[in-house]
Amino acid sequence: MFDIGFSELLIVAIVALIVLGPERLPKAVKTAGMWLGRIKRTMGNVQKEISEELRIEEMRSNAKAQQEKLEREADKMVRPFNETLRDEILTPRSSEAAATDKGAPEPAVAETVAQAKNDAQ
Repeated sequence: MFDIGFSELLIVAIVALIVLGPERLPKAVKTAGMWLGRIKRTMGNVQKEISEELRIEEMRSNAKAQQEKLEREADKMVRPFNETLRDEILTPRSSEAAATDKGAPEPAVAETVAQAKNDAQ
């Protein structure tokens, strides 16, 4: 980030010693260290929150994509059944089917009913 070498740090330390004096310099260094620590922790927390938000957003987009994929697959699975049902409803019936629906029993069913009546008598 900053390109500060050892010589620059030494010059800053000598100026601080001259300006603050030997009594106040340790307290000033301690305070500066405390502030730098707080700044580092705050920056770390901000980075952590940003990373968490990015991870959450990625999970949301993945979940949305997965949900759309599942909906498409479900639609593909349901479509043949809907088309079959629609075809059965819209297809005109034959005369045999119409006669069966009007109450005329199928031949096999009629024979079974007749045998049951005979057995009951």
